[in-house]
Amino acid sequence: MKQMEVVGVRVEMPSNQPIVLLKETDGDRYLPIWIGAVEATAIAFAQQGVLPARPLTHDLFRDVLDAFEVQLRTVNITALREGIFFADLVFSNGVEVSARPSDSIALALRTGASIFASEEVLEEAGVAIPDEQEDEVEKFREFLDTISPEDFGRAT
Repeated sequence: MKQMEVVGVRVEMPSNQPIVLLKETDGDRYLPIWIGAVEATAIAFAQQGVLPARPLTHDLFRDVLDAFEVQLRTVNITALREGIFFADLVFSNGVEVSARPSDSIALALRTGASIFASEEVLEEAGVAIPDEQEDEVEKFREFLDTISPEDFGRAT
């Protein structure tokens, strides 16, 4: 398993489909995962530190974990089958629960849990971006700074 960091979310044009982009912590591979608009908003809220007036589902899940004194230790993106990503939530009590990567990432950002991807997933869906192309990634990061969570609610 390779540790990943969340670069951000964006809307892929012209399909208007949101994606979350992860990057290997100690490598040059990026992992784009297509996600739903609600999950994109939840991830963007967490990255931007937006606190909604009432808890969103991922905030509620975090609060329930706190109430039961259980921590989310890691999110493991484990497989890619027929274009669908699979993930596991690994909790401090040893329990593992299968989940969508988008929900898992949104929860990890709220709890501080580490995110990992299997080598097999990275080999199949990862995109290597060498250092000389890092300026393109920086442009992407700048783009992420200009969007807001509301941008993900515009579906056609």
